[in-house]
Amino acid sequence: MRNRGFLEKLLDGADVEWIPLGELGELVRGNGLPKSDFTQSGVPAIHYGQIYTYYGLSTNSTISFVSAETAATLKKVNKGDVIITNTSENFEDVGTPLVYFGKEQAVTGGHATIFKPITSVLGMYFAYFAQTPEFDKAKRKLAKGAKVIDVSANDMAKILIPIPCPQDPEKSIAIQAEIVRILDSFTELTAELKVRKQQYNHYRDQLLSFKEGDVQWKPLGELCTSVLAGGDVPEKCAKGQTEPSEEFPYPVYANAVGEKGLYGFSDSYRVESDAVTIAARGAKIGYHAVRDGKFTPIIRLIVLVADNTLISTDFLNYVLEMTPISGTKGGIPQLTVPAVKKITVPVPFPNDPRKSLAEQARIVAILDKFNTLTTSLSEGLPREIKLRQRQYEYYRDLLLSFPKPEEAA
Repeated sequence: MRNRGFLEKLLDGADVEWIPLGELGELVRGNGLPKSDFTQSGVPAIHYGQIYTYYGLSTNSTISFVSAETAATLKKVNKGDVIITNTSENFEDVGTPLVYFGKEQAVTGGHATIFKPITSVLGMYFAYFAQTPEFDKAKRKLAKGAKVIDVSANDMAKILIPIPCPQDPEKSIAIQAEIVRILDSFTELTAELKVRKQQYNHYRDQLLSFKEGDVQWKPLGELCTSVLAGGDVPEKCAKGQTEPSEEFPYPVYANAVGEKGLYGFSDSYRVESDAVTIAARGAKIGYHAVRDGKFTPIIRLIVLVADNTLISTDFLNYVLEMTPISGTKGGIPQLTVPAVKKITVPVPFPNDPRKSLAEQARIVAILDKFNTLTTSLSEGLPREIKLRQRQYEYYRDLLLSFPKPEEAA
């Protein structure tokens, strides 16, 4: 068993009781809130898919808003509440917590549960515990579904949470706060990376905000030689293969296998040219990436083959980063080929193709360099953050590895 000397010193003789989450606060299931309801300003709103694609463990503000009329129909999130995702296309993202510290009341929608902790439980303490292997094991036992994974609010309420010294709320809060303080110190560099990313987004948006008269917004259907939906898995496909082989040299991409979307490799391909793929279903709807030519898209993916006499593939991928992409309303959101063809993106100097492509190339070169600086995993700050992340995970598990009754017996 792992050495718990530090943890025992922190507890200073206090008992630890494993208590169902449902007894530590109120669990309120969200409702509604498709991305199409978002507005430029208004009431702060948090979509469940944003919790594991944009936010960290906590936030003071939101990236999205809804009108007051829409907010009136949604569940409310107050300062100190924790929003927990109930649905995703993988086990890892289900049960992801986000502690809200905003001064203004926010709202959230379906596929999320709001945990409103009692006064003797810190939301951040629960959020950190929700990242541990113990919590992961518990939620996997309760998860339902295959393609879409769901852990309901009722099931989430059954998960046991270790609470130090529950009979003495003041001491319990003090111990929880110290654990949170220690773990917070390991996440400061991650916050710095987030600032760098925000700087990149600002710079990107400045580059892609063209002067009036120098740009025309055109639908993707006019800028692409082909917009097609993913099909069936190829007959001969090595599912799970991560590198090309002589027998299976061509990658197969899907929406449901992480952000990289690599499903495996096949002995044939469906798309000849370099293209942009867009996730067409689920919480990561709209996620896009450039794929090198000769690949096969399968279910839940849409492929854009750019007309390179009008727009470059890399430029198209960058402008999609600042283009709102939302799916159908109701149920699991999804994109369709006809809807994607209608999405408009800015094209500089549309009446002078040569000048337009030159300007696109200039912008891509600048953003490529900036993107490398902010996202490279082999140099500078991101590498340091990766090392700190490992260190953080070690101490998180050490601090939150309380013995269960059956272990202590």
